[in-house]
Amino acid sequence: MAGHSKFKNIMHKKGRADAARSKLFSRLSKEITVAVKMGGGTTDPDMNPRLRLAIQNAKGQSMPKDNIQRAINKGSGGDGEDYKEMRYEGYGPGGVAVIVEALTDNLNRSASNIRAAFSKNGGSLGETGSVSFMFDRVGEIVFSKEAGSADDVMEAAIEAGAEDITSDEEGHTIICAFEDIGQVSSALEAVLGEPESVNVIWRPQNQTPVDEDKASTLLKLLDALDEDDDVQNVYSNEDIDEAVMEKLSA
Repeated sequence: MAGHSKFKNIMHKKGRADAARSKLFSRLSKEITVAVKMGGGTTDPDMNPRLRLAIQNAKGQSMPKDNIQRAINKGSGGDGEDYKEMRYEGYGPGGVAVIVEALTDNLNRSASNIRAAFSKNGGSLGETGSVSFMFDRVGEIVFSKEAGSADDVMEAAIEAGAEDITSDEEGHTIICAFEDIGQVSSALEAVLGEPESVNVIWRPQNQTPVDEDKASTLLKLLDALDEDDDVQNVYSNEDIDEAVMEKLSA
């Protein structure tokens, strides 16, 4: 029975991983399609910076070439959904600031679902601008640990004009000014190889401490938002103690 139970657990974890990967590919595809449409149908990455970043991120996540090409074709064909970019802002449990970025073909649906996620999980949706002033809009460039040592990556990042770098056992995360993302990412790629991802993100200026009780509800809110098909990215400024995280994830 133990072996059977272990097998079931492994299959359950694999199922969750496959579902997460499928959702990731769906988001990457949507971004590629939107990049082509917003670029006036331009499918040349060299002439469409947003498309270039979208393709780069898709490749960094090992998205199949066929999937990438289908997303490009969908954007250039003029058919399919007409996505709109939306940003929602609000507060989660414990006063944590939350920013939600969505690409949707139905504004009423996405607004209703996101508002419901906040209200059902101890949060409240606010007006645009209600929390974004607590974040900085910056470029984030991520490399795998194989890109080089922390010292080598730091040297390359400084030379490229980056503002900050964090290295750990998972890899290297480099932060640069929003307007410098293209220049910095290109300079780093020339030295370190292709990055795993290049994104414009909302980086919190300060973090909000959250106790165990509020953290549990907050994580449910963030999960609910992340599971919404219209949601592309979720940013928040919580500070949860490692011991609390371990206890909640046990």
